Amino acid sequence: MNRKNNLSNSCSARLGTASSDRNIFESEDPDPFPPSDPDVSHSDDEEPPGTGSRLGKPVLKIIKKKSMNIPKPIFKERMIKKMRVGLTFDLREDYLAMNYSMEETAELDSPETIEALELSLQKLGYDTIRIGGIESLVEKLAAGERWDMVFNIAEGMHGMGRESQIPALLDAYRIPYTFSDPLVLGITLHKGITKHILKNLGIATADFIVVNTLSDLDSHKLPFPLFAKPAAEGTGKGISGRSLVHSDMELREICGDLLSEFKQPVLVETFLPGREFTVGILGTGAGARALKPMEVIFSGEAGEECYSYEMKKNYEDRVDYSLVSGELGKACEDLALAAWRGLGCRDGGRIDLRLDPEGKPRVIEANPLAGLHPVDSDLPILCRLSGISYELLIKRIMDSALERQVDGKGVLDEIKKHFNSLQPARR
Repeated sequence: MNRKNNLSNSCSARLGTASSDRNIFESEDPDPFPPSDPDVSHSDDEEPPGTGSRLGKPVLKIIKKKSMNIPKPIFKERMIKKMRVGLTFDLREDYLAMNYSMEETAELDSPETIEALELSLQKLGYDTIRIGGIESLVEKLAAGERWDMVFNIAEGMHGMGRESQIPALLDAYRIPYTFSDPLVLGITLHKGITKHILKNLGIATADFIVVNTLSDLDSHKLPFPLFAKPAAEGTGKGISGRSLVHSDMELREICGDLLSEFKQPVLVETFLPGREFTVGILGTGAGARALKPMEVIFSGEAGEECYSYEMKKNYEDRVDYSLVSGELGKACEDLALAAWRGLGCRDGGRIDLRLDPEGKPRVIEANPLAGLHPVDSDLPILCRLSGISYELLIKRIMDSALERQVDGKGVLDEIKKHFNSLQPARR
């Protein structure tokens, strides 16, 4: 399926204001607190948002001492309306204004992404506060601002630990946040380290070497063809038709250019010639679940065998997408879940796979901080193909983040008990 033909045509009408955009955000789950019927009970799958973590002691106190005796509308007001969710992000346009290039800023977010995320959180009942990037976060923390939860999609701009910077700072202030912790984000940003861990866990991935200097190529024994790319970039940055190499001369040329341009190690791995897939994962640990794999199909116009930066930039005419089921789909799901759990990823993201010459899937990389543009990003696309709306995607991410906070599960259980206690009275 082509994104342009099967997803919302554009975000040109401001998100959430036009009827054509409505299905991007509509949740397929009912509102956990429908205003038209305050006495409807709720199943275990309809957990109210805003009920975990640094709600902490004040909220536990409300629940334990007051919740069983107050009407549900007041309960909703105290449990949800008071929960403040900060949004951390890096806007691409801000860095373009500082003369960074289009490729340098490829992983950063657009205003449409922030608007879509904010609107979805608000529709789910949360109060949202835009924080921005790390400099803005530092200023707000120094000024004494705090939030019950931070929805973090900030990629960072500098250093091998750029994705870890905001989570590490939030950890220092004991403020909970969505997605993976600093250690996991640092490990998975470096594809070479990720593959070392996967190999140690016995999870299928292509043979590889990490090239820090050209001398590292002197003794390699990997068979050609090989594939070379920067070790710590995303969105296809540094990947082109030259990445697929067939000789030592080509390998040295591309590695030299990548080392010079990106100032980071180069990952060189055995080329996987088969079909390419991405598997969406929602949840954490034993509670994580894989969505149906989405195949990335390069059209005849693409002229490349890799999901490069240029191909992602011009995906409308060059890439098709299709869900995969059956035995191959199940094998992809199982492998992706093993990698997700083995690496310690949380809440939501993607694992990218490719088939080897024998048709068996192998992990090519993990994406624990996946893009969330409602139209263009792979995770929302595969969710939509699976019948999961953008709003429901955001809800499941938040539910996972709340569940894993200290006392978070206890808070959710108390809320369920409260709703269940009302049922005999209604009979």
